[in-house]
Amino acid sequence: MRVSVIRKDIKFTPDSKRVVARYFMNGEERTKQMVSRIMMLNEKQVLETLEQTLREFARRHRNISAIFFRHCEKIKPIIEAMQIDYEAMTLDRKMLIGSYCTMEYAIESAAIFNPSIIEDFDQSGLEAGEKRVIISFRATGEGHISSIVFRRGILDKDNNLQVMKIGHNIDKAEIEHKTLFNKERFLLKLSEMHTQDRYIAQIMQDLPNEFEFAVLKSMVNTALSDPSIRQERRTALEEILWLADSFYDLQFKHDSDLTERVIFPISESESRGIEDARFVRFEDDDGSSRVMATYTAYNGHAILPKLISTEDFYTFRVMPLHGAGAQNKNLALFPRKIKGKYAMLSRIDGVNNYIMYSDRVTQWNVPILLQEPRYPWEFTQIGNCGSPLWTPDGWLVITHGVGTMRRYCIGASLLDLEDPSIEIGRLSEPLLSPLEDEREGYVPNVVYSCGAIIHNNSLILPYAVSDYSSTYAVVNMDELIDALKKSK
Repeated sequence: MRVSVIRKDIKFTPDSKRVVARYFMNGEERTKQMVSRIMMLNEKQVLETLEQTLREFARRHRNISAIFFRHCEKIKPIIEAMQIDYEAMTLDRKMLIGSYCTMEYAIESAAIFNPSIIEDFDQSGLEAGEKRVIISFRATGEGHISSIVFRRGILDKDNNLQVMKIGHNIDKAEIEHKTLFNKERFLLKLSEMHTQDRYIAQIMQDLPNEFEFAVLKSMVNTALSDPSIRQERRTALEEILWLADSFYDLQFKHDSDLTERVIFPISESESRGIEDARFVRFEDDDGSSRVMATYTAYNGHAILPKLISTEDFYTFRVMPLHGAGAQNKNLALFPRKIKGKYAMLSRIDGVNNYIMYSDRVTQWNVPILLQEPRYPWEFTQIGNCGSPLWTPDGWLVITHGVGTMRRYCIGASLLDLEDPSIEIGRLSEPLLSPLEDEREGYVPNVVYSCGAIIHNNSLILPYAVSDYSSTYAVVNMDELIDALKKSK
């Protein structure tokens, strides 16, 4: 039984005008040469050069002078190593140095794709049948570095989306890293990352059961400074640091609009991007709610599944996921506990769908095989397209399948409410396949989503078009559920 899909006439496309001021370090020796040249300028020359820079860039960024100062602070050790009295330098000179340590990065110049959608916390002042929503996207710029960006919108009674105006200045968050770690849990995560134990054993042995990040960093940097260090040991030691650097809080300014906030790669584990955040509005047993998302951190040679949570979209807590089930990509959290436990979908082997349960939202073990590829359009792999959606008839899971020519299609399954390891039904044909005008893009022949919602008895399904742009589709829930029940 086929299910009709209404594709809406709206398109989110990359915008190269959306830039963020990013720290730029051009190597220690070249930085020293740059600082030496600036130190030769008199104060009048410093002011003239700084003012010219501010004239050209101040309107493009929020408080760019503070950004310049922060970036100068990052190279303070290099400046002081040059026997320069950092504290005696004028603020203008520090800001000028910082401007040379800054570059603009167009966060979505290449693509804006893999969207997810959730209900906004604020649903006040709406007409009947309307819903205020937040849409997240994976934005990609130069070098294929990915970040998370947001849009706000209102769905009307006919499921048409009115997108709110986008803010002008992109705001990066203030960062506060975790400083104290439990050695046992830290070693367990290193084991899950397959970090070579023989290269890190001595350092970890010398640490107390509760250790500070500064102590660990000092010990690792001392070991890395050995000129005779082997590459295998260097890689293992670097993995220790980027794991410790993966715990942090983000704080955005309250005078920034949601569309101006970008979650940009912060830690070394994310240096090559933040991929495919699956946001979900999680309802806890006490009636409270928060927004959480799983995403994949990538540093160019390894991936690390992580969790991000917020209650207001101003403050975000970021931490790695642990356990035998916290592997690979494609993790998606259920929107509520099941029989007192958190539940998660995953694809730990890259091919099949699994389900896991846990008492802790960051600890995942004992993955249970849930779905294997069954139909030709999903023979390569099957995975989720976001968190399951509660319906009276079962958990609705939007899936993706990969078939011939690595074509990605979107499907749907229905799982039992009390025991979601039981599949009630699965569509034998894709719910959504790339149309002819959707086949071209950064990655051809792909439709993909990271999360949907139900509104006005309709499935609201945002999806990416060939890893370049995004749009959304609407599906009647009665028709979809009926097809799923008859598909078993």
